[in-house]
Amino acid sequence: MKKTLFIFNILLCSFITAYCQGNNLWAFLSYASFNSPEGPYLETYLTVAGKSVQFVKIANGKYQATVNILMTFKKGGEIKAFKKYDLFSPEVEDTLHRDFNFVDQQRFLLQNGTYDFEIQLSDKSKTIPAIPYSQSITLDFPDGKPTFSSIQLIKSYSKAEVPGNLTKSGFDLVPYTFTFYPKDENKLIFYVELYNMEKLLGKDQKFILSYFIESQEANLKLNNYVKVKKEITKEVNPILTEISLENLASGNYNLVIEARNQQNELVTSTKLFFQRMNPKATMPLNEIQMTEIENTFAEKITQIDSLKEYISCTYPIATGIEKSFIRNSVKTVDMKTLQQFFYGFWTQRDATNPEQAWLTYKAAVYKVQVNFGTQVKKGYQTDRGRVYLEYGPPNTRSTQYYDPSNYPYEIWQYYTLNNSQRNKKFVFYLPDRATNDFFLLHSDAIGEINNQRWKIYLRNRIYTSSDIQDTQVIKSWGDFEEDYWALPN
Repeated sequence: MKKTLFIFNILLCSFITAYCQGNNLWAFLSYASFNSPEGPYLETYLTVAGKSVQFVKIANGKYQATVNILMTFKKGGEIKAFKKYDLFSPEVEDTLHRDFNFVDQQRFLLQNGTYDFEIQLSDKSKTIPAIPYSQSITLDFPDGKPTFSSIQLIKSYSKAEVPGNLTKSGFDLVPYTFTFYPKDENKLIFYVELYNMEKLLGKDQKFILSYFIESQEANLKLNNYVKVKKEITKEVNPILTEISLENLASGNYNLVIEARNQQNELVTSTKLFFQRMNPKATMPLNEIQMTEIENTFAEKITQIDSLKEYISCTYPIATGIEKSFIRNSVKTVDMKTLQQFFYGFWTQRDATNPEQAWLTYKAAVYKVQVNFGTQVKKGYQTDRGRVYLEYGPPNTRSTQYYDPSNYPYEIWQYYTLNNSQRNKKFVFYLPDRATNDFFLLHSDAIGEINNQRWKIYLRNRIYTSSDIQDTQVIKSWGDFEEDYWALPN
């Protein structure tokens, strides 16, 4: 094989979630930045799957794997920090018992600024060379300005008997490298530090700290996952806490942390994207049936088939728990419960004029039906329709239906997305010319499918590659996909 490492970034700001494959080497990397009296520093958290590395017999008769790691931080082409070291797995009695992950944490003291971070991983017991992966990382802790550190996700924590590499604020924090919580992970534990509230408000002054979960699609705060408490200003305010995810439905979410003054004015905030898989979570019908709908627009919708369709078309903008109701309950519950759900859905999005919110969305649903509907799918069920409804119309829409080398495709560009992401793009393609159903192939937006081989897939019309590490294609006449992707915002 020509390459041994494939890493793709699918997440947000201070986290890289990486998938590394080199002859079955699997590793996941994240990072978080903090401030200290010595200056800003960055921590890296690396998880390696025991099944993916080669164990060899060592002197004591047991077996152990070794991963060679090189991390470098460059600024203006100059190396500012680096570490080259071996990561050793736990020792095992035999190579049949390696169904576990082992974790590495490193700390780098860096100044504020933007760095080119590069990591190389290779299995010491294999001869395949490592391929570097690079990522731009920014540390920004303004002097005297209230700022949160990155949010560090935690697997477990305990009181520190002796301070060590995992210790912060008197606790040993075992990192949780992923931002995906499967059904058997029912707690979201996190650690974050808040700096300089004392400099802004004064010593021993009260302020409001809140943390909550919001839907990633519509930034809707989930009322069952909100915690608000009063804090006292310190030089550093550490926060170590946990949120139960047992009843959180499958979906995309943000963990949001805010600091407000006593007038409830926002001082600073931070957020972190995560995903949850929890098929058993459902919306309790008794909660829906408490919604008052007398003399509302929802009560006036009396055709049950129309009401079911209206609810179904909200799926692209629904939260995880709402999606669960739409999937599992719309076909079985009675008319009034459907009316109550529908009214509650739009009231949550616009408490002052929910009917107008619905009518505006309904007009968008009609538009995607006209433009993206197919013979077998309604417009809102297609990938283009879903993206349009969730994020709105793109700022630019580049289309290429007759490229001699590629399948028909479109590249959509958004200058801003969800008021927090900038210059995000979506690649749709049509591998089957018999329909008008363009599939989402790749996006650099948070929570969307990220496929670094998207150019290969486009070119599959005339070319294919058996090397799963390949991400580039040979430039040919009539190619515009790189130009469209590179459009500035």
